Amino acid sequence: MLDNYYVAVSADAILTGLLPVIDGLAATFGPTCEVVLHDYRRGEQSVVAVAGAVTGRKPGGALSEIGLAVLAQGDAAANDINYLTRTQDGRIVKSSTMPLRDEAGHVFGALCVNIDVTALRQAGDLLTALAGTPSAPIPATTFSDDFDDVVDARIRAEEASRGKPAASLTRPERLTLLRALDRRGVFTVRNAVPRVAERLGISRSAMYADLADCRRSDSEQGARS
Repeated sequence: MLDNYYVAVSADAILTGLLPVIDGLAATFGPTCEVVLHDYRRGEQSVVAVAGAVTGRKPGGALSEIGLAVLAQGDAAANDINYLTRTQDGRIVKSSTMPLRDEAGHVFGALCVNIDVTALRQAGDLLTALAGTPSAPIPATTFSDDFDDVVDARIRAEEASRGKPAASLTRPERLTLLRALDRRGVFTVRNAVPRVAERLGISRSAMYADLADCRRSDSEQGARS
């Protein structure tokens, strides 16, 4: 009977209940651990509370590309456990992201655990090198209190893959870039459109038109498949 027992809890109640939990988790794993509580209803300033100091973020700080990926998945988002990322300063962080759902089952935030495993990874890389087995590359992630840093990092990554600055892209190339950013959840955040438009050197109206074309094309392609 208990298997079917369920109590509806509001998003605010869940966040309040998790505040002491994040302190306990961070204290349990020690100084190389950080626990971050996100409320995506707050837009780009999604960080509600932080325990520990791995990524350097503070309450009111921005979500990272990882948070954008959760937003892009919407209510289909699932736990992402023990993945590795590289910070801007080169440290290796092992992370787990667990989406939070409100009483209606909608994803509204996330509980994230970040552990700095740089020293362990370096030791492992040394052993791997001695054994002659190459290490897999680790993707970079932007942890910042400023969402503009996250947007800019995402655009720089797309620029690097194309070998040219975003402002010099042709319209077809720009549409491909916007489609990639949209699929990564960038435009789920309020005010992302004017920021990307400025970075691309186009007007907001042109940006909205391009984004609408991308989504219409994706919708039509999905209908045909």
